[in-house]
Amino acid sequence: MISEFQEALLDTVGACPPTQIANNKYENVLENLDSGIMLFDSDGVLTFINVQMAKLLELPRSSLAGRNLMQILHLPELSRFKKKRIMRIYKETIFHRKRYHELIDEYGRHWLMTVTYGDQMDGDFLFSLKDVSDYKQIEQTAYQNDKLAMLGRISASIAHEIRNPLTAIRGFIQLLRPHLMELGRDEYARIILTEIDRANDIIYEFLNSSKPSAPQKTAVSVMGLLKEVVMLTESEALMKGCQIALDENDELMKVSIDVKQIKQVILNMIKNAMDAIESIGGEREGCIDIHTVLEGSYVHICIEDNGLGMDHNTLSRLFDPFFTTKESGTGLGLAVSYRIIKNHGGFIHVDSQHGMGTQFKITLPVV
Repeated sequence: MISEFQEALLDTVGACPPTQIANNKYENVLENLDSGIMLFDSDGVLTFINVQMAKLLELPRSSLAGRNLMQILHLPELSRFKKKRIMRIYKETIFHRKRYHELIDEYGRHWLMTVTYGDQMDGDFLFSLKDVSDYKQIEQTAYQNDKLAMLGRISASIAHEIRNPLTAIRGFIQLLRPHLMELGRDEYARIILTEIDRANDIIYEFLNSSKPSAPQKTAVSVMGLLKEVVMLTESEALMKGCQIALDENDELMKVSIDVKQIKQVILNMIKNAMDAIESIGGEREGCIDIHTVLEGSYVHICIEDNGLGMDHNTLSRLFDPFFTTKESGTGLGLAVSYRIIKNHGGFIHVDSQHGMGTQFKITLPVV
């Protein structure tokens, strides 16, 4: 026996044409996808948009359905950032027949937009938007690991092929130094020895960046570590015309780290911030803000400056071995930092805007 309600429901379903049942089924599937979906007809009118796409646009579906693209772009609730992205996709789709678009939203997430059109769509345009941030992170990690592996091979070769000749040259220069002193040319010997030492330091950095030692971990207070690092860098910061502001909170957060290695990473970030501020030449008062954020089982150490900032090209190559924008830099500091944080089970995220400043976010698991 079935209830009157069930019987009525079956009668209703039975009265529906099979095509309508199928359409409802597919619409329910589209509604529950984690990808954003929207469909424009041949006249450019939005005929369908699912919940996820409306959320991504941060607009109610009722304000979108039945409108054409120009009407949607004129909605005051739609952010300027999203309007620019929509116009770019429209131009690339219509004028260049591009079917795939990679996007980065205002929150730093990576998205892949796929456009389907043609005979199989009866003149309609189907847009699907999927969050690919996790895939991008995996891809970037694999790419970075490949570069570090390459660096290891280069470093081993450099150590063998260059270090031994440098040692021999150093020995002979020291033997010749008394004769150069008699000729009043001791300065030549000093310069040569200094440059040999600098070359050896660079080789050491190569080796250290390719195979940093395994971390000797100790549980330490995050705030205690930051206070110590700030104390070490305050005088240099003042000389370069900037202030370091540490936001001291009462929250006791501890991390299990190799203190020497993590201190090296933070010092490197702060010195980079100083250089970025120094490069703007006193246009504004330089400031380096350091604060921490506890999020679940991780702590974020944020180091933010109001210096020169970086363009997209520099930002994309920031952790590449040997890449540097400094005249005297080796381009290994951030490559080493990346490997150290990775070996601690953490990661580094960078946000920067040219002319505005940069934020480095070091994320580490808490004890």
